[in-house]
Amino acid sequence: VHVVESGGGLVQPGGSLRLSCATSGFTDTSYYINWVRRAPGKGREWVASIRSDGTNVHTADAVKGRFTIPRDNAKNTVYLQMNSLESEDTALYYCATGPSPLLEEYDNWGQGTQVTVSA
Repeated sequence: VHVVESGGGLVQPGGSLRLSCATSGFTDTSYYINWVRRAPGKGREWVASIRSDGTNVHTADAVKGRFTIPRDNAKNTVYLQMNSLESEDTALYYCATGPSPLLEEYDNWGQGTQVTVSA
């Protein structure tokens, strides 16, 4: 299984950014694609998850209403659409696959992509 994130960058508060997570090497539609972030000086924080068949979508309370997790099956890509960004969203964002949204069960991780929210 191969997981590659892209799309990070610098954005002003209130702005938007879309991260991409391209996956390959697995066909289990019950598997979840998950987004996790690590802010400077803090531990990993689960952000959002979507089951590969699109039946279950979950987002953390901290980003609910601002972040969504659309997908493009034809491209084997899941996105993290981030709107109304705040400085607290500054973090290294990872995409990971796993049999559930539980962080401790993730078995394949991408390299991460940096998101910086600053004026």
